[in-house]
Amino acid sequence: MVKDMTKGSPMKLILGFSIPLLFGFLFQQFYNLVDTVIVGRFLGTDNLAAVGATGSVNFLIIGFCMGICSGFSIPVSHKFGAGDLAGMRRVVANCVWLTAGFALLMTVLTTVLCRVILVAMKTPVNILDAAYSYIWVIFLGIPVTFLYNMTSGVIRALGDSRTPVIFLVMSSFLNIGLDLFFIVTLRWGVQGAAWATVISQGVSGLSCLLFMIRKFEILRIQKEEWTPDRHLMGTLCGMGVPMGLQYSITAIGSVILQSATNTLGSDAVAAVTAAGKISGFLACPFDAMGSTMATYGGQNVGAGKLDRIGQGLKSCILLGAGYSVIALGISTLFGRPLAKLFLDASEAAIIDNVKLFLTLATVFYFPLALVNIIRFMIQGVGFPFFAILAGVFEMVARALAGFVLVPRLGFVGSCLGSPIAWVLADAFLIPAYFHVRKRLRRMRGGAETGGPGEIGGNQEK
Repeated sequence: MVKDMTKGSPMKLILGFSIPLLFGFLFQQFYNLVDTVIVGRFLGTDNLAAVGATGSVNFLIIGFCMGICSGFSIPVSHKFGAGDLAGMRRVVANCVWLTAGFALLMTVLTTVLCRVILVAMKTPVNILDAAYSYIWVIFLGIPVTFLYNMTSGVIRALGDSRTPVIFLVMSSFLNIGLDLFFIVTLRWGVQGAAWATVISQGVSGLSCLLFMIRKFEILRIQKEEWTPDRHLMGTLCGMGVPMGLQYSITAIGSVILQSATNTLGSDAVAAVTAAGKISGFLACPFDAMGSTMATYGGQNVGAGKLDRIGQGLKSCILLGAGYSVIALGISTLFGRPLAKLFLDASEAAIIDNVKLFLTLATVFYFPLALVNIIRFMIQGVGFPFFAILAGVFEMVARALAGFVLVPRLGFVGSCLGSPIAWVLADAFLIPAYFHVRKRLRRMRGGAETGGPGEIGGNQEK
């Protein structure tokens, strides 16, 4: 079922679209969380640290894949908002060709270079082999990462945020069962957790693909529409690559920060791993709000309804502010009990560090909310370059934390890296949004005689 987000109350539309997305992100984080809990409980602190040591490089590579797919879905929402269904199908067909090419290239490069990357990141020697075993399998599964994110992105671009969630929930329970089977029964170690993640995501990706083929008549691509179109591929890469680079540039700072944290020893890495998983879970509403803004902005700019963009942004910011307070309360009251999901109660020092990390992170959750809401809105209306620049600010902040704060402040420096990154990104994104709004208003005057669909083109030229 498609949803037109160009009509009706922005607040109701945002809530209706983002709540299913929220459940999807929660379940995605849930099975990542289960991986970590099972590894920590059944395989010990060193293996927990091994999985955590791969977190930033995992985000660097998998985040690039996810960003590309998110960018590919934006022209789909533009065409849908403009009512150009034939053009939309051509865009989807070219998405398929590009996704296959990127998936092959990324898989080959990462599986060959992953040990070199882990060594360069100063991964502690006692966890290096386990970290390699885990991340190599994750990288081998890059094609299914592309499959799920491409298909779910297209489905969401048409206004259906519920169906990908259903398949993700199904794969989450599958992941838990496979975790227990591979780790506890077969004793595959951390590699078992990685295989469980890859297989589960493959199932959800195939499910989205079959649903998209069978249920969306407007997506039944004709033979002539499968012809590769260099112009469309250029447009798609113009949206997708900047969004992928945004994730990767941001992740470069995370890699530097992780490398600095690695020098503090495996206990510090284990604390960051556990705290990062909990924080990621608590931050899911912001991810849902960001994805909602991308679709909402894309459809409305495609339809030429620019006044609704600001209305939707204000509504979403109010939601973000309210949830930020709730998240701070959760981390304050339940930080230690949550840490004990991953760690034995005897690991008191590590548990204290998890609580410290969570407190410092959630104090700055409203800046994180603004990063997601504003950045994805800007991307959705067709200005992906600004997202890259925001990512540069985040990268610089985390790099400074890694080079300066961690050597001086130790674990506290690791905790402060992301909050500082969010604040600096907002310092760029807020004025960037007002600039984008002015640009769109000027373009609207020139596009009114040509139809609303022209607004959804490459805005940055």
